[in-house]
Amino acid sequence: MTRMLIRVDAEITDELSGAFPHLVARTQPATTTLTGEMTDQQELQGVLNLLNSLGIGVVEVVTIPD
Repeated sequence: MTRMLIRVDAEITDELSGAFPHLVARTQPATTTLTGEMTDQQELQGVLNLLNSLGIGVVEVVTIPD
């Protein structure tokens, strides 16, 4: 598993963050960071695709070192 941080250019509501149950959402003015474990590239791509389908732009994706 790889720990990831995904920063988006939107404030994700508690209800919407329920779409990402394995990620922790921290909202700041106009941005949200989602952090959590990703099992593989396919899982990461699934999260990115879901954000895109919701109209939420991804600002950055970072691997968090152990």
